[in-house]
Amino acid sequence: MTDRPNYITLAGYAALRAEYEQLFGTERPQLVEVVSWAAGNGDRSENGDYLYGKKRLREIDRRLGSLSKRMKAARVVDPAQASDRTRVWFGACVTLIDDDEQERVLTLVGDDETDTGNGRIGWSAPIARALRGAAVGDLRRVTLPVGEREYQVTAIAYPD
Repeated sequence: MTDRPNYITLAGYAALRAEYEQLFGTERPQLVEVVSWAAGNGDRSENGDYLYGKKRLREIDRRLGSLSKRMKAARVVDPAQASDRTRVWFGACVTLIDDDEQERVLTLVGDDETDTGNGRIGWSAPIARALRGAAVGDLRRVTLPVGEREYQVTAIAYPD
């Protein structure tokens, strides 16, 4: 894990917390019960409930450890409290126009909240890094896997 803070919105942190609580408080205890029951059935080498249950427990424990680390490193930021709303910072909803005059609307969120299909890009993504500090009218060049692109910032909005 890096020393960089894990910026995240209130909603993103709540989603991490909800997943942690669901795994730890509901799914894991139920699975422990099933594995315990399956272990009491005798031969464990061909016992599907036991083998699958143990495998799933390891997956859950790994995910719980990962979630715990992410929540511990989290720095919750409320984009509605942004002091400089004229520039692109964490939580900004940015409207861009690219070289081909295609408009794109992106929201800069925490890396744990990324959903590129819905225009939510992680704070450490290449395009998000290029947009940091930009104002309306600024041109930003971004190197993407498909090549270099230039974007113009046409609007910046923050939640209320």
